[in-house]
Amino acid sequence: MDSDIAVSDDGRASGRRNVVDTTALVALCLMIVAVLSVARELLVPLALAILLSFVLAPLVRLLRAAGLPRAFAVVMSVLSAFALLFALGWLITAQVSELVRDLPRYQDTVQAKITSLKGATATSEALRQVSGFLDTVGAELETAAPEEAPAAGAAPAAPRPLPVQVLEPQPGPLSTLAALIAPLLHPFAITGIVIIFVIFILLQREDLRNRFIRLIGTRDLQRTTDALDDAARRLSRLLLIQLAMNTLFGIAIGAGLWLIGVPIPVLWGILAAVMRFVPYVGAVISAALPLALAAAVDPGWSMLMWTAILFAIIEPAVGHFIEPLAYGRTTGLSPVAVVVAATFWTWLWGPIGLILATPLTVCLVVIGRHVKGLSFLEVLLGDRPALSPPQLFYQRALAGDAAEMVGVAEEVLRARSLSEYYDQIAVPGLRLALDDSERGLLGDDRARRIRATVEDLVEDLDGYDDVQPDGIRPPGPEGAAALEATADRPEVAVLAPDGLADDWRGEASVLAVAAESPLDEAAALMLRQLIAKHGISARAEAADALSARRVFQLGASGTRLVCLVAMGAARPLPLRHAARRLRRRLPGVRVVLLTPGEAAGGRLSAADVGVDETAASFQEALGLIVAAAGRPPEARVSASAEGAAADLASADAAIGPQAPPVVRQRV
Repeated sequence: MDSDIAVSDDGRASGRRNVVDTTALVALCLMIVAVLSVARELLVPLALAILLSFVLAPLVRLLRAAGLPRAFAVVMSVLSAFALLFALGWLITAQVSELVRDLPRYQDTVQAKITSLKGATATSEALRQVSGFLDTVGAELETAAPEEAPAAGAAPAAPRPLPVQVLEPQPGPLSTLAALIAPLLHPFAITGIVIIFVIFILLQREDLRNRFIRLIGTRDLQRTTDALDDAARRLSRLLLIQLAMNTLFGIAIGAGLWLIGVPIPVLWGILAAVMRFVPYVGAVISAALPLALAAAVDPGWSMLMWTAILFAIIEPAVGHFIEPLAYGRTTGLSPVAVVVAATFWTWLWGPIGLILATPLTVCLVVIGRHVKGLSFLEVLLGDRPALSPPQLFYQRALAGDAAEMVGVAEEVLRARSLSEYYDQIAVPGLRLALDDSERGLLGDDRARRIRATVEDLVEDLDGYDDVQPDGIRPPGPEGAAALEATADRPEVAVLAPDGLADDWRGEASVLAVAAESPLDEAAALMLRQLIAKHGISARAEAADALSARRVFQLGASGTRLVCLVAMGAARPLPLRHAARRLRRRLPGVRVVLLTPGEAAGGRLSAADVGVDETAASFQEALGLIVAAAGRPPEARVSASAEGAAADLASADAAIGPQAPPVVRQRV
C-alpha cells in the first residue's frame, strides 16, 4: 500500500513538473516573439548581416588562401558585395524612371482593350444587367442631394462658416534638401549597420563560434566544433546555390522578356530574381507586373500569352529539375514549415521578413540538425519524417491504415528486397507493439487490428519478388529515411521447380505457425509469403492451431518443416510446450524456431526450446528452409541428364526411323 501511494505521489509530481515545463516553454517562446518584435530595428540588420556573412565566407577564405591578410580580405569582400548591391539599386531606379516616363504611351492601347472587353461582355444579357445596375448605383452615389428651400415660418438657417485656407510659406533651399534627404536616411542607416555587422562577424568568426559552443555546452567539444563547422559550410553552400539559382532564373526571365519584346526586361529580371527568395508566391508576384505591361503594350494578346508561357516553363524547369541537381537534395524544409515561417517572419518584420523567411528557417534547421540541445528545431521545421520507419509502421498499423504502409514499403522496395523490408522495418515495428503489449498498453482488439492491417499489407506486396531490384529510380523522402534503417545482405537463392527435392513438392511443404499472439500471426503471414517467393509451398497457421482442440488438424503428408514464429522469446516454457506438441503431431518433421528481431544476447538455443534450429530474422530462416528444400547438386545434374535423355528419346520417336548415316572416307 505504501509503495502504491509513493508511486501515485511520484506520478502526480511528474505531472506537475511536466505542466511547469510546458508553461515555462510557452512563456519563453512568447518572450522571444516579443523581443523579436520590439527589437526589430536592431535584429533585421543583424539577420541580414549573418546571412551575408555565410554568403561571403567562401570568398574571404579564397582571398586568404591567395595570401591576403584577414582584415583586408574581409573589407574587400564586403565592399565588393555592397558595390554590386548599389549598382543593382541604381539600375532598378533607372529602369523604374524609364517605365514611368513611357506609361502615357500605353494609355491608348489599354483603353482600346477595355473597350473591346466591354463590347465582348455586352453580348451577355446577365453581364449587361449587372453592369447597368452598377452604373446606376454609382451615378446615384455621385449625385449630390439638391438644397431644399426653408419651409414657411421656419427659422432661417444659420450662416455657413467661411472656408479658411492656411498657406505655407515657400520652402527654402535647406528645407527642400531636408525633404529630399529624410526618406533616404533610414535605408542608408540600415545599410551602414549591416556593413558594420558583416565586417565584425567575418573578422570575429572563430571567436563567435567559440562563444556559441560555450553557450550550448562544452561536454563534447570535438563533436560540437565539427558539427558547427559542418553547419556553417552547409549553410554557405546552400545560400550560394540559392543565390545562383535565383540569379539564373532572373537572367532567363529577363532574356525571355527581351526576346518577346516586353519593355525594360532588365527590371523584370531583377525583380524575378529577388522575389524568388519568397517561397511559393514569389515567382507569381514577379510575373504579375510583366503580364500587365505586356497587355498594355501589345494591341493584341500574343505578347501577354507568350509572357505567361515563359513564366510557366522556366519556373517549373528551375524549381523541379535544375535546383534538385544543384542541391543534391531538397533544402531540408517541410512545405508546411516554409509557409508558417513566411507568415511568421512577415508578421514580425514586414516585407523584409518575407524575403528572409526561407534562409532564416534553413539556418535554424541546420543548427537543430547538428546541435543536440536544439534538435527540436529540425523536428518542427525539417522535412525528415518525425517518426522512424518502424515507429511509422507501428503507428499506421494501430490506425489500421495499410495504404500508407504500402506507400512507404513500395518506396523502400525500389532499392531493397522484400525480406530486407520485413526484417528491418516491419519486424522492429511489431516489436514496438510487443513492448506495449508486455506493459499492458496494447489490448487484444488493437493487437487483432494490427494483425489484420499487416495481412492487408502482405497481400498488397504480393506482386514483389524477394530479390534486389535493378535499375529502379531512387525512393522518395520517406523511403530514403526508411533505407537508412536497412543494410545490404546477401540474397537467398530462389529455387526453380527443378531445384526442389522430390519430397518438397507438396501443397504445404512448410508450415509457419504463430506461437501465441496476433503479433506472431502477423509475422507468420510475412514468412509464408517470403517462403512462397523462393519457390516453396507454404501455409500460415494462427496461434490457436496449437491448442489441444486443433493441433491434430495441423500438417499433411507433404509437410517437411514447421517454423514456429514467436515475436517474444523471453518465456521459453510456452515455446517448449508448443514444440513438444508439434513433434507429437508431426513426428520426424524438422522444427525451426523463428524469433524475428531478437537480440543476440536474448536469443534462445535450440536445446532450450526443444527444436532443431533457431533463426532471428526472416532471411536467416529462409536460408535454412531453402538449404533443406534444395536438391543436392549431383542430383540436379543427374536429373538434368535424365531429362535431356528423355527429351531426346521423345524427339527420336516423333521423327521416326531414319536411314543409317553414310560415312565418307577419303581415298
